[in-house]
Amino acid sequence: MMESMGLPVPAEACIITASLYCLKTHHLAIQGVALAAIAGAIIGDNFGFLIGRRVGFPLLQTYGPRVGLTHDRLILGQYLFSRHGNAIVFVGRFVSVVRVFVAVLAGACRMRWPEFMIFNALGGTCWAGGYALGTYMLGRRISQVSGPAGIAIGVATVIGLIATGAFLKKNEKRLTKQALQAARQQAQANGTQASPGA
Repeated sequence: MMESMGLPVPAEACIITASLYCLKTHHLAIQGVALAAIAGAIIGDNFGFLIGRRVGFPLLQTYGPRVGLTHDRLILGQYLFSRHGNAIVFVGRFVSVVRVFVAVLAGACRMRWPEFMIFNALGGTCWAGGYALGTYMLGRRISQVSGPAGIAIGVATVIGLIATGAFLKKNEKRLTKQALQAARQQAQANGTQASPGA
C-alpha cells in the first residue's frame, strides 16, 4: 500500500518473502498473503490518486522543472493519460520505478477515476496476486528459475525500457505538439461554451 501511494518501499520483495515464508513454515495462508497484497496495492493506488488529484499538479508545476518536467511535458502527460491512461495504469504496475508514481501522476493528470479504478484493480490483482501465488507455486524451484529466467527477464526489461525511452525521445516533439493543440482546442471549446451565458 505504501509503495502504491508513492513511497519507495520494496513491495515485490515483501510479497516474495511472505510467500516463501508461507511455503516453508505454513504459519501463514498463501490466500491471505495474496489477498492482503492485492488489497494493499489497490487501496494504496487510490490514496496515491487522491494525493495527485489534490496536490500533485501544483507541486509538479512548481518543482517539476527541476527534474525536467517542464510545462509542455506536463501537458504531454495529461494528453497521454487522457488517451492511453488505462494502459499506463495497468502496465505501469509491473515496472518498479513507474509503479511508485503512476497513481500520483494519474491523479495529477486528471485521469477519470472510474477508469483508473478498473485498470488499477486489474493491474493490482495481476501483479500482487501473480507474485504471491507464482512464488508459492514455484516453491523450491525458485532458485533454479531465478538464474537463467531471471537473466532473461532482466535483459527483456532493459531492452523494453530502452525502446520506450527511445520512442518517447524520438516522438516527444510530435506528441507535445499534439498535446498542446488538444489543450488549445479544449480551452477554445470551454470558452465558446461559457460565452453565450456571459
